[in-house]
Amino acid sequence: MMNMPRRRAEEWLSAAAPDPAACRRQWAHGENAVALLPAGRFWDVLNVPERLGVKALDELRRLPEQEPGPTLGDFVGHRVSFFLPPDPHTLWVGTDIHYIGHGTWITVPAPYRTSGSLR
Repeated sequence: MMNMPRRRAEEWLSAAAPDPAACRRQWAHGENAVALLPAGRFWDVLNVPERLGVKALDELRRLPEQEPGPTLGDFVGHRVSFFLPPDPHTLWVGTDIHYIGHGTWITVPAPYRTSGSLR
């Protein structure tokens, strides 16, 4: 049986898909299965250089009462993406920082699995 954190993560991420059940079936097809999901409805994505992302994750893990939210690591591109509540009015400014919101799509592997360079 699938563990609860993984199930909750799959349900949460796949809810953004046009067909959530098809998304979960796509992820179930093996280790390298990915889904293309739209940002902006349930979450946006902040994509940062790996060095900044790892430092941010370390700091977030130090918060005593809250676990870090979902993240996506790209080991080839050396990037870390944070899934955030959607906010079309947020402005993120910085060198090599990308905000992915409404009207854009992101490639997401099944939670807790690696697919190519993504985890």
